[in-house]
Amino acid sequence: METVKAQKEHVWLQQLLGQWTMEGECDGPPGEPPMKSSGTESVRGLGDLWVVCEGQGSMPGGAPCEMLMTLGYDTAKKAFVGHWAGSMMSGMFVYRGTLDAAGKVLTLDTEGPSFKGDGSTAHYQDVITIKNQDERTLHSQTRQPDGSWQRFMTATYRRAK
Repeated sequence: METVKAQKEHVWLQQLLGQWTMEGECDGPPGEPPMKSSGTESVRGLGDLWVVCEGQGSMPGGAPCEMLMTLGYDTAKKAFVGHWAGSMMSGMFVYRGTLDAAGKVLTLDTEGPSFKGDGSTAHYQDVITIKNQDERTLHSQTRQPDGSWQRFMTATYRRAK
């Protein structure tokens, strides 16, 4: 097997490396204000081709949680790939994504359990936006029946000093 050399997409992922703090909010029940969350994230490399993001924090309402995300770039598929799993749910989200032309926004498409709770699945996107070397955002959105996207969660990550 031939070893893959890091491509520009792998180098892009390296900017996520380090220690981060997170402040987030997600939609609350109808008529209620957004629910707040906070936490930390440690992002390390797995060689030069992958990043492993390990987060700890609190769910809206205060319950503790842990999250694990891996991201890489598959040179054969010509796509960013990875997964996300959290201690608060039994399902795992598998990503396939693309980077915008400006090199600032990574959109990761996935499918998972619908918020309806009826056993159906829904299409989601996790969108990572690089603001600068010390700040990035992650927002999550779900596809609506009309094909539009509705954002339900936003988190701001700041590099820990």
